[in-house]
Amino acid sequence: MKFNISYPVTGAQKSIVIDDDKKVSKFYDKRMGAEVVGDDVEERFKGYVFKITGGNDKDGFPMKQGVMVRGRVRLLLSKGHSTYRPRRTGEKKRKSVRGCIVGPDLSVISLAIVKVGDGPIEGLTDRKLPRRLGPKRANHIRKLFNLKKEDDVRLYVVRRKIEKEGKKPKVKSPKIQRLVTDTRLRRKRIYKAEKKERWAKNKKAWADYVKVLAEFRKKKAAHLAKKEEETTTGKVAPADTKGKDSKKTTKDTKGKDTKKDAKGKDTKKDVKKDTKTVTKDTKTAPTKDTKAAPTKTAAPTKATTTKDQPKTTDTKKTAKK
Repeated sequence: MKFNISYPVTGAQKSIVIDDDKKVSKFYDKRMGAEVVGDDVEERFKGYVFKITGGNDKDGFPMKQGVMVRGRVRLLLSKGHSTYRPRRTGEKKRKSVRGCIVGPDLSVISLAIVKVGDGPIEGLTDRKLPRRLGPKRANHIRKLFNLKKEDDVRLYVVRRKIEKEGKKPKVKSPKIQRLVTDTRLRRKRIYKAEKKERWAKNKKAWADYVKVLAEFRKKKAAHLAKKEEETTTGKVAPADTKGKDSKKTTKDTKGKDTKKDAKGKDTKKDVKKDTKTVTKDTKTAPTKDTKAAPTKTAAPTKATTTKDQPKTTDTKKTAKK
């Protein structure tokens, strides 16, 4: 079985192959995160303490912490789970995963040195690798180099030199995060001044609004008081007739338009009704105009003249006799 051993202090790593099943069996039935004493494995690991950090089975499926099985399991995994990287937002996938209990079906076991033993392990604890990447945050750089607040952090950034064949060597350095510079302080002052201006402007606008609102309420209260006085004294305020006709048009029951007075009485009536009322009045009582100017009487007919003539002739005959 293959063992990948790492030493976090120096960053060094080494892989060791152990074929003796008796030595490997010391790791069986142990879970991820468990510690194993190196004395039981080999003599060169005397005094060392190893921690199981993971592993892979013979088919390449990785061990997953929390799966209390010795074999392989299919689990529905989503974002945040180990051994799975979603390609789309909200994606879930069922994947095969090896349990966290160590067994003979594993081909690789990952170990980390927790405690260093009596002698050094060649190529692991006897060498120190330079730190490839340094801290990026300003306060972390200060902590690493024990700097004060006044010191310039940009001078202490960990840089690395990259050399390639046929190209000029170049130096790479990280962009410092949360770095407070003079430009940043100047911008901060500008933002603060703008914020104060906005606050003063809003305060003034609110005061103006309250003033206008108080005047409006005062006028409204005076108008209502005046109206109440008029109603109590009996005076009615003149109604606004601008742009409005005093006579409103409404529809009759027959569907004809009739105009109404301010009191609501009809001023127009049907022509037939008017003629009927006029004829009734003439029959019942004569008007004042007929009494003042008498009507011309018609000329006497022939019948009336013949009746009156004999009287005149009789008077003439009596006079001759």
